[in-house]
Amino acid sequence: MLPWVVRRTRLPFLSLRCPDCRSESATTGEGRFRVNANRTLLDVWLLVRCVACDRTSKLTVHERTPVGSFDRALLDGYHANDPELVASTLLDPLLARRNRFTLDWKGAWRLDAPSAWLDEAWPVKVEVVFDDPVPVRPDRLIAHGLGLSRNQVLRRIKCDIPLRRTTTAGFTFTVMAGS
Repeated sequence: MLPWVVRRTRLPFLSLRCPDCRSESATTGEGRFRVNANRTLLDVWLLVRCVACDRTSKLTVHERTPVGSFDRALLDGYHANDPELVASTLLDPLLARRNRFTLDWKGAWRLDAPSAWLDEAWPVKVEVVFDDPVPVRPDRLIAHGLGLSRNQVLRRIKCDIPLRRTTTAGFTFTVMAGS
């Protein structure tokens, strides 16, 4: 079985309308949190910047949360602007739903696939693993990885999941010999 891995190359852009210039693209930039204390309650925001006009906006991560309910390492990560914490926070689907944005993954991922798979005996089994929840259509991913057209993919690929439905979970497929 051949391993394919879908990896993030950078953080995705956010599809989020800017209140100033009406652009629909924002970025986390260097990835910064803002932590604000009000007595024993904390507010935590992830700062994002408009790609067009550079306006900074805040995405609510925690709102009016008691200080004692935070894990010390998590709180230290917010204060230190930990890059891994920025990534995991941005990729959290609950944060996206609460702050009404979607992620734009164009150009933010790559497929790591071995190039010497033609020496294998037919049929060839391939396992696809996702390091991050990159939404891709399996037929497009397989066509890109094998250098086939999407029509050839539909004829030559056997898979347990729908090839034309977007997925973020790993799957396996079998490449049948071409005629």
